[in-house]
Amino acid sequence: MIVVMRPGANQAQVAHVSESLERHGYVVKPIFGVEKTIVCAVGGEEHKQYDFLEQLRSFDGVEDVLLITKPYKFVARETVPGRSVVDVGGVKVGGDEVVMMAGPCTVESEEQTMVTAKAVAEAGAQILRGGAYKPSTSPYSFQGMGVPGLEILREAGRRYGLKVVTEVMDVRKVELVSAYADILQVGARNMQNYDLLREVGLTKTPVLLKRGMTATYNELLLAAEYIATGGNENIMLCERGIRTFESYTRNTLDVGAVPALKGLSHLPVVLDPSQGTGRRDLVEPLSLAGIAAGADALIVEVHPNPDEALKDGPQSLTIDGFVGMMPALRRVAEAVGRSMAPSRVGV
Repeated sequence: MIVVMRPGANQAQVAHVSESLERHGYVVKPIFGVEKTIVCAVGGEEHKQYDFLEQLRSFDGVEDVLLITKPYKFVARETVPGRSVVDVGGVKVGGDEVVMMAGPCTVESEEQTMVTAKAVAEAGAQILRGGAYKPSTSPYSFQGMGVPGLEILREAGRRYGLKVVTEVMDVRKVELVSAYADILQVGARNMQNYDLLREVGLTKTPVLLKRGMTATYNELLLAAEYIATGGNENIMLCERGIRTFESYTRNTLDVGAVPALKGLSHLPVVLDPSQGTGRRDLVEPLSLAGIAAGADALIVEVHPNPDEALKDGPQSLTIDGFVGMMPALRRVAEAVGRSMAPSRVGV
């Protein structure tokens, strides 16, 4: 690592930094320049000393700390030759085929879920998304159906050959949700819920980890590291939009996160244009952009009647809209040397 000292930093401040680094196992070499001094440190296990590195940035006289090695290890690009593929019961995310995850934001009824599952499966989806437990900003909003919702999702998946992804919000419910779901979704609000990350890390169930609305790439990858250190490396990173000053969209979808994260990590990357924009009319163009940028999967919201949806109707595609979008996605996938994964109806 390199510790950059502020202009005018004195000898005592440089010595304090050097001594602290040496106590943490580094070999230290200060280099005194005309305007600035830098302290070069070699050795140490930086991924185990993240708290110390953050503390170091607050030392008197320190301007910045630049890491030569990454603070995360298991999920780093250099750790695995090639790229990781997460196998979800035969649906492989991260390979040559782009996987489609689609379904309602929230399970509202058996009829609503079955109608949607049948339609998205026939149109080419492989994974059914749907919320049995819903995080809501207001405590008075619909919170999901709970276990009956999980049962509906599992039956819809079984009936139409779809794997199921649904959100787990509570450490105490990880085992329960794992019994129904093929993928555990950790939502944006829980990306830094470290107890929950550790708990899903103890399972073997694949995890869809969504980026927090104000999280950096580094913070997202460190959250993934929590899961991986528990023994579960079946992790998919999901870009779902970040909070910016723009008010036209619900969030600002960072399409550039797809190639960036694939450059930093070996994990598959999923794009969520529904949460990422909050606008139905933007879902298709940003889905096309996501595939062009290298997304391994898309996760979109689809509802039989979005205007009557209990949650997130404005960002949900109609069934006709989803069916009409799929041919364009296939053309873009082929243009970039990939293909859309085939429908699993009847599998």
